[in-house]
Amino acid sequence: MNEKEQQLIRLLRQNPYYSQQELADNLGLSRPAAANLLSSLTKRGYITGRAYVLAPEDEIICIGGANVDRKFHVVGQVASGTSNPAELSVTIGGVARNIAENLGRLDHPVRLLTTAGKDADWDLIATHSSPYMDLTSVQLLPDASTGSYSAVLDSHGELVIAMAVMDVYSALNAEYITSLERHLARAKMIVMDLNVTKETAEVIRGAAIRHQVPLAVVPVSGPKMANLPDTLEGLTWFICNEDEAETLTGVTIDSEEDWKAAVSELLNSGTEHAIITRGKKGVMAGDRSTRAILHHPAIPGVSVEDVTGAGDAFVSGVLHAAVSEYPLNDAIAYGLVNAAKTLASDYTVRPELTANGLKNELEEYK
Repeated sequence: MNEKEQQLIRLLRQNPYYSQQELADNLGLSRPAAANLLSSLTKRGYITGRAYVLAPEDEIICIGGANVDRKFHVVGQVASGTSNPAELSVTIGGVARNIAENLGRLDHPVRLLTTAGKDADWDLIATHSSPYMDLTSVQLLPDASTGSYSAVLDSHGELVIAMAVMDVYSALNAEYITSLERHLARAKMIVMDLNVTKETAEVIRGAAIRHQVPLAVVPVSGPKMANLPDTLEGLTWFICNEDEAETLTGVTIDSEEDWKAAVSELLNSGTEHAIITRGKKGVMAGDRSTRAILHHPAIPGVSVEDVTGAGDAFVSGVLHAAVSEYPLNDAIAYGLVNAAKTLASDYTVRPELTANGLKNELEEYK
């Protein structure tokens, strides 16, 4: 076999269900050229048949970031211009990826759509993530670096400097999403974080409307709100924190009435459900059909080990209940319990999370 044929065989060993176009993309060939390679290898006995697999039912599509997060904890005083002794912790992150893992652990079939480099960081993400989500649609770019965030913290845990390598998400574009619309069309729900561009977000919103698929949008930060579509029409869920809500609505949230007003503004912008989180103050949630806007207090007495991933755990609990057709109040309760349990964990996504376990935890809280 020549080099391309050997590469193709390796790809088929990884995933025998690749389409001709997916094989062509991975090999850097046209689809007809990939088809010719397949035909030649079949005639020569290297390939003995083709599998046909039904698309998963009730699949949740998560679109957005998948990162490696590194934290360097300096031992002693920080000294500029020289080497500092430090301890290193490495975690797998990214809002869309974190939500995908939570939902996968909650027994939902999940597919992650993201872009990454063909590098060791992606291998680390894939090893950790593959048991909980389908990664076969991820676009791997040979000349890019997988998204990463590296922070240097002093001995008190204060940030000294941070570096974010996120250029890879420029390839998380409309063309990539359009090529995978067949998955969006059959989805139970689409979940999108705002690591996508504004144009891509609009393409995803349009696909959700066309195929009548529920769409949940979860911002990543205040600045990323610029990537929102111009309207929230077509969104089923919009879940954000206080800072992100203020950025979008222009309402400064100083009181409970301000909080309700900001939720009302989001509902007026077109989303069916709007939720604004405020940490220990709980969440305010509204439903456009009833215009009911209710405050839900945070679960008290939580021993906080690490805040990382708690917001994503809340979103995941809400959406887990939503796709299971629970009412809004129950969905909020599932989110609050999952967030509280994650706050008390050392993990970004707690390894003990299961659907039955979360249900039992909710019953205990009640």
